[in-house]
Amino acid sequence: MKAFFQNYSQTFKNIVANQSILTTLILSVFFYSFFYPTAYQAEHAEFLPIVIVDEEQSDLSQRIITEVLKSPNIEVKQITHNFLDAQHLVQQQQADGILLLPHNLSQSVARGEVGGVGLYLSAAYFLRTKQIGVGIASSIENAIQQQLEKFSHRTQFAAHIPVHQVPLFNVLSGYGSYIFPAVAPLIIHQTIVLGLAMLIAGYREQNWQATPAKFFGVFAALLSIGCLGCCYLFGFTFWLYDYPRGGNFWGMLLAVPVFISCVIGLGLLIASFLDISERAGHLIVFTSIPLFLLTGVAWPHLAMPEWLQALAAPLPSTQGVQLFIQLNQMGVPTALVFDKILYLAGLAVILLAWSYWRLSQPRKIPATQHKQL
Repeated sequence: MKAFFQNYSQTFKNIVANQSILTTLILSVFFYSFFYPTAYQAEHAEFLPIVIVDEEQSDLSQRIITEVLKSPNIEVKQITHNFLDAQHLVQQQQADGILLLPHNLSQSVARGEVGGVGLYLSAAYFLRTKQIGVGIASSIENAIQQQLEKFSHRTQFAAHIPVHQVPLFNVLSGYGSYIFPAVAPLIIHQTIVLGLAMLIAGYREQNWQATPAKFFGVFAALLSIGCLGCCYLFGFTFWLYDYPRGGNFWGMLLAVPVFISCVIGLGLLIASFLDISERAGHLIVFTSIPLFLLTGVAWPHLAMPEWLQALAAPLPSTQGVQLFIQLNQMGVPTALVFDKILYLAGLAVILLAWSYWRLSQPRKIPATQHKQL
């Protein structure tokens, strides 16, 4: 037990002594906790381009156009009388939507008829499309309400927006509150894997071999760092930027050490294959974006090819991101995500056992290094 605590404390000393590892494991978590939220602090997209097709050119259509021009959500790129011209601009990705004001708009409003205004939106970017829809709908409603005051003695028609949006989890409906809760577990994942791989690979360069005390001393030190990092991101950072949080606090406390243990096992296993510590830096270059895409946050798994779904499902990053979004933002009961926790725990045991077996073996020096010696 004494040897374990000596290795535990020595691991922290070695991390602090190496600036690259200290920056990767600890300081980068603080940096990303402000970098990502600040980049998305505006939360909503503004001045999104649209085209207005005014076929009627009446007082009502001009009033609608005036109200639309006031909306901060959208920017009118062009006002035309030809729908085909507007469609061409959308196809060329110069605009994200078309507002059609047909030739019989005033007549349909005065008579209280259903229909009239047409709204065509590009589905390439869902959040941008939503913002355009909200901005135009409110502008049209205001303009029509003003116009209907002229006909209040002739009709009981009242304009209203038939779709009522009630966000359940992303209550701000913004970019930051959508993206950062998904990125936060991946930040922990990547910093631990990269920093631990650098640390162990550096040990291996000095012919370090794992013993139970050394192995679990390193494991406990990284577990402490990872758990504190998760508590910092899921607690302080989410609170500071007012992101949805604390949905299932006790479930999160149970899941964090399991997830961190699995990530540590992955980092140790990767380190056992590295010849020098600098090689670990290559991992971050080509893994971060694919790992995020495979989590199913940017694009749902059901919309992916089956082979890509099969590739994404076993990854600790995929399971971890989905797990913590469900626990922190959605407040899902622990029983409903226990299968993910159980999977991560089983994978952690396999990865730790495999990495211990490899790290306890003498390091094989490549033939090229033998010649240099």
